[in-house]
Amino acid sequence: MLNWTISLLLIALIAGILGFTGIAGAAVGIAKIIFFIFIILWIISLVARSLRSA
Repeated sequence: MLNWTISLLLIALIAGILGFTGIAGAAVGIAKIIFFIFIILWIISLVARSLRSA
């Protein structure tokens, strides 16, 4: 999932450099959403791992 975020950020950077601001904005928005989902799932994984080992 983190790979998707990085890929979308790269697409946004390239689109921004080429002047496609609408596409760049959409890619950044999607990358933010995926990044926050990744962070939430990572935190849930850490909590589950700590509860399992306790």
